[in-house]
Amino acid sequence: MPDSLTRSIANPPSALLERRFDLPGEDATLAFGGCFAQAILKVRGANPNVPGERFPGLQVQLTGDLGAGKTTLVRATLRALGHAGRVRSPTYTLVEPYSLATQAGPLELYHFDLYRFTDPAEWVDAGFREYFESGAVCLIEWPQRAGGLLGVPDIEFKLEQEGEGRVLTARAFSQTGKSCLESC
Repeated sequence: MPDSLTRSIANPPSALLERRFDLPGEDATLAFGGCFAQAILKVRGANPNVPGERFPGLQVQLTGDLGAGKTTLVRATLRALGHAGRVRSPTYTLVEPYSLATQAGPLELYHFDLYRFTDPAEWVDAGFREYFESGAVCLIEWPQRAGGLLGVPDIEFKLEQEGEGRVLTARAFSQTGKSCLESC
């Protein structure tokens, strides 16, 4: 299966912004998750005084080999957003929902893990599309298992092992994603 967006969508768009983050250890991954959470909150609350304007949601696709740190990054992001409970890997449930209380109001976040999918049609059969149309933050591990059915994400995080640490290559494909990534 392909490991990145550029190989899972026939004609991928150019990234609006690309940044590289060196994550020498787990502490750096946790810190990045905290920074990413703050960026989500900043972008989400950017125009609270504009009537009728609502946060469009955020689709973040996380790619990388097993053990690359995808779930660790999601956990760090959830913790920084205020989730104090257990953060389960959705490997078997496929999606774990989180309702978070923020200063700008409730924030819905869905953590997907598509590792067990063997055919992109399973994405359609699972009925997850409504989650992506609700103004929620959707963090998807193993998005390539859905083929191109997820469409272009707002942000792609590609995690790769480098020495004892990791390298995170982040690409933004929407204005919302770009604004978020500029804050990290």
